Amino acid sequence: ACGSEDVAWLSKRWWKRAPTGPDGAAPGRCWLGSREASLTLVLGVSQVTAPSGNLAWTPRGGQHTRAMVGRRHGRDEGHPFPPHPWFLDGQMPLPGFLACWAPWAEPDGPHGGSACSAGVLVCQAGVFWSTWEERGFIMPLDLGAKGSCHIGGNVATNAGGLRFLRYGSLRGDGPGPGSGELGTLAVLADGTVLNCLTSLRKDNTGYDLKQLFIGSEGTLGVITAVSILCPPKPSAVNVAFLGCPGFAEVLQAFRTCRAMLGEILSAFEFMDAECMKLVRLHLGLSCPVQESPFYVLIETAGSGPGHDAEKLGCFLEQVLDSGLVTDGTLGSDERRIKMLWALRERITEALSRDGYVYKYDLSLPLDRLYDLVGDLRARLGPSAKHVVGYGHLGDGNLHLNVTAETFSASLLGALEPYVYEWTAGQRGSVSAEHGLGFKKKDVLGYSKPPEALQLMRQLKALLDPKGILNPYKMLPTHA
Repeated sequence: ACGSEDVAWLSKRWWKRAPTGPDGAAPGRCWLGSREASLTLVLGVSQVTAPSGNLAWTPRGGQHTRAMVGRRHGRDEGHPFPPHPWFLDGQMPLPGFLACWAPWAEPDGPHGGSACSAGVLVCQAGVFWSTWEERGFIMPLDLGAKGSCHIGGNVATNAGGLRFLRYGSLRGDGPGPGSGELGTLAVLADGTVLNCLTSLRKDNTGYDLKQLFIGSEGTLGVITAVSILCPPKPSAVNVAFLGCPGFAEVLQAFRTCRAMLGEILSAFEFMDAECMKLVRLHLGLSCPVQESPFYVLIETAGSGPGHDAEKLGCFLEQVLDSGLVTDGTLGSDERRIKMLWALRERITEALSRDGYVYKYDLSLPLDRLYDLVGDLRARLGPSAKHVVGYGHLGDGNLHLNVTAETFSASLLGALEPYVYEWTAGQRGSVSAEHGLGFKKKDVLGYSKPPEALQLMRQLKALLDPKGILNPYKMLPTHA
């Protein structure tokens, strides 16, 4: 589908070079490690070939995106997709399709590359997620991939993150200070530029069209610019790492935490003892508290160091005296905070070194959040190396991971569809924050009724009648 005429057409229009590996190709691997794409790149006026037959292109802004998408639409082919992070194959190009890297932030672009005024960030989609703290504001989400992921890709995937509890998602559904996406500039499948790039906090005129593109995984349009409301960077941050004797105590500690810390609570994460064993074994990290069945990480973020420390101290005294917590440690300086956060953030890395990993990202009622972990340990027995549970307790988000020495079809058969059926029985979600992509599109029916699936198909057919935008992703294969 990508031939020499595409190379010539792009080369004449001075597309910039996309990021490459040492061999000149742009490799991509999904987090599960099951598929890899090697892309052909347009380098000025030359081409680097790759066995997959794909073509990677990097437009300089919305008008270049419009031109190329319109060209592919006219030929019934194409495959623009949002960048980083590679997960669930949602952004992995299929052989023979065109792959679109996010537009770079160009200072002479139609939106000046980027600007941040009164906490509203307006930027092109290719801006890196981690570049805004120096201006006195923070992005409303905090991701493990924040150093390499682009804002446009995060909007297209509606990425979750560590501080969803405080700021909510990019849809603007958080309970805390104002944050979320205000507007979007997107290129539709026929090349139409839909300019909804407003910076207004309130606009109750008709349908909120930007919501169509948030979390759409590039299937309805190519996001080229966004405006995001960013909260001020907190001047006082504290982290507590605590050990708990059981999951019931973890839940009660969370309820007490919400009641006593209130407006300064920014994160409440949990991990089980198996997670701690793995980060010790594979990463050499040490546990700063006495060995416990469960651990929680609590972060507070505010503007008054004395006020926040006093509130946190009262909370810790309460949970220690009541037996909800058996041991704990605090961090308020940057080095100590990073060290404590590493115990939680590097669990994925430790799991990847333990063998083949089966990953599940689930939303469940808090009271049943950890039940599935124990259930699977009994169900799988010695066929699994480790079954671990950790995640964003404050959001009801469980990251369930099962490791084995190598991939096993029989182990996968014991996991699926059992995990999805169990989740559906609790009226949960089979994908809390990681989206659907190629791998989970056919399990969407466990979380959405047939009427919702039909409406999604109708929206896709309306906005992308030729199916050129990120084809074969998100929507189930069969009706």
